This record gives sequence, C-alpha cells and structure tokens, in this order.
Amino acid sequence: MDDSNINKDYHKEFVSLLEKMYGSFNSDKKSFESTSNSKIARDLCYSDSQFSRLINNTASEGEFKRALRNVNRLVKERSIDKYHDSILSSQKPKSNKIILLSILTFVILILLFQVFYWGGFASEKVAVTIEDKSRYDMLKWSFENKYIKPYVKLKELPADCNYPCYKYQGKWVLKNEYKIPFFRERNGFHYVAKDVTMYVKCIEENDDSGTSFEGYEYQRHEIWYDIREMPIDSFLVNGDRTKVREDYNSLDLKEDADFIKIAYVHTFFKNEFKLDSSFINRSGRVIGRDIEFLTDDVLQQKISSPLLVTELKNEVNSIAKNRLKDFSQPITCNPTPVPKRDFHLINKGDVLDFACQFTTGRFLVDYNKVLRLEDQYINNKCR
Repeated sequence: MDDSNINKDYHKEFVSLLEKMYGSFNSDKKSFESTSNSKIARDLCYSDSQFSRLINNTASEGEFKRALRNVNRLVKERSIDKYHDSILSSQKPKSNKIILLSILTFVILILLFQVFYWGGFASEKVAVTIEDKSRYDMLKWSFENKYIKPYVKLKELPADCNYPCYKYQGKWVLKNEYKIPFFRERNGFHYVAKDVTMYVKCIEENDDSGTSFEGYEYQRHEIWYDIREMPIDSFLVNGDRTKVREDYNSLDLKEDADFIKIAYVHTFFKNEFKLDSSFINRSGRVIGRDIEFLTDDVLQQKISSPLLVTELKNEVNSIAKNRLKDFSQPITCNPTPVPKRDFHLINKGDVLDFACQFTTGRFLVDYNKVLRLEDQYINNKCR
C-alpha cells in the first residue's frame, strides 16, 4: 500500500473519532457541525496550521499517528468526565471528593504514562518543539483545565484552618540547574538537570491532617559527553568523594569544547511529601522516561567516528530500558526545613531545598534540588 492510501485510512479514522465528539463532518467545508476547527485544535494542543494539515489530509504519516493518539486520549478524557458526573450526582459530598481525587490520581498517572510510552523510548531524533511541548502540556492539562480541578479549595479547609498543605499547592519549578558525572561502562557521561515543572496538590484520601501532599513532575534534562573521558573522581572533591568540585559545578558545558550534548532526557516523576512542624520529607519514583538523541548529523559534526556515536547511544539507551526506576536507587534526600514555620505565610517565591545523593555505579554524588514556588493556587490566608 502506498503512502497516499495509508494516509487516507488514517485521515478517515481521524475524522471518524472527532465526529464522536464534535458532530458530523462536512467534507466540502472541512469543518464539524458543533465546534470550530480552532477550538478542536486547542483541545488537541495543536496550532491551527497543524490541525489544518490533518483535516485536509496533507499531514505526514507520523503526524497522523500522533494525532490519533491525541484524539483517543481526548475521547477517554470525555468518557471519564461523564463518569465523574454520574458519580457526583449519586454520592454524598464527602465521598464525592474522595472518589473524584482517587479517579484524578489514576487519570493523571495513566495519561502521563501513555505520553512517555507512546512517545517512544530511546528515540534517535530530537523531537520538534511541538513534541517537547506536548509532554508538558499533558501535565499542565491535568491541573489547568475546566474538567479536573484537583486542588483543595479555600472553602474546603477545616474551620480552624489547620491544614498546612493548602499553601504548598500550585506550580513549582527548578530554581538552579545542577550537574552530576555519572557512571556507565565507560567514562565521560554527565547529567545536567535543566528544567523541572511540578504541580503540587494536597493528599486527602487517607489524611485529614493536611500534612501530606504530592507533586507530579515533568523534567527536561540533558546528557553530555566529555571527549576526554575523564574518570568520575576527577570531578569530585579530594578527601570528600561525594561532593562535586566547585569549578565543575560552575562550568558552562556549552562554552567548553571538551563537552558535547548528545541527548535530552524527558522524565515524569511522582513525588510524595510529608510535613511535620519543622521539616518536609520527600520520596518518589519515576513513572516514565524518554531519551531523545540529537540527530546523527548533529552528533557527527562534533564526533568524527560513527562507531563512537553508536557506542554512546548504546550506553545511554540502557537508561531508558530501566524506565520505571530513578537514576538514583533509591531516591535519597534529607528532609528540608519548611520555608516558614507559620505555614499560612508561605508565598510565591519560597523554596524547598533538598540535599540528595545520586547513586551511580559505586559512587555516591551529592546534589541539591531546589524547587521554587512559581504559581501558588491559594495565595490568601485562611481565616
């Protein structure tokens, strides 16, 4: 079957799925009876031009495959919304909330898990901007859409306002990047933590104290290769072999000809936090991880040997194969002091500073993961 016939079938399936949600399709006007094409494009996290290519059957086979996954995801979401409505209309208010939150947690995990698995692990091409954006957009959709509102609201707090997690709810981001030399079969690999977006909400299901919250985190980090293949301990402090040297920590790899960026690491991570009066404990696990290499053309401009490019990919690919585990096994972080002892005063700009250890081969490497509250869901003080 030639490409035109394959795309014709994909286009037919694409339109058929959309008709289930947006009414019959007018093939002459290339539109649906109940919703504008622009609105449908937004629902699918597409630009108008992308959606136009799909609806006019001028998109590539890859674009159609991704679009079909997005539409199937949207159909499932709408089905879940209807299920929510039926439950909420038949249950008592308190149980409604618990049921809804349980379903929400399940939905978030399934949707994000599908993004990373369907996106394809260990892809050998750098995704275009739209692809990178789609990973974050799925997480964003789970917390910033009209169908699901996962946060505890101000009106739902107890009368005495003693519910500390309410001030931690919202979007947190990585404050400072950090670098870690990591151990593979060969020396030379470095992990650079660049971007983190984490949405935090209270855990209500089995906790009435307001001292537990969870964070759904998307990470977009990088893997670099040192062409000198310097051993790990050359980047660590003499006499304290768990600490990276300050000159390494401040090094800008982009400005150093000895270092070559070879891949992006996309990770979905689920955090759990437990509060006491003075400290916050953090635990968590990786749900999915996707390794995306720069293209061979780009890599071979920097690395003259095609064989070496292949060997480097094989080493890095083993990270993705262990996709359900964290780089550090297990995640090891010390409790962090609370940003403010009076939790009512926690505000945008406050940070959580976790001192952690990264386990790589036989080495333990210290690093600090500092998360800054960028968008606080409840900025008013409970009274």
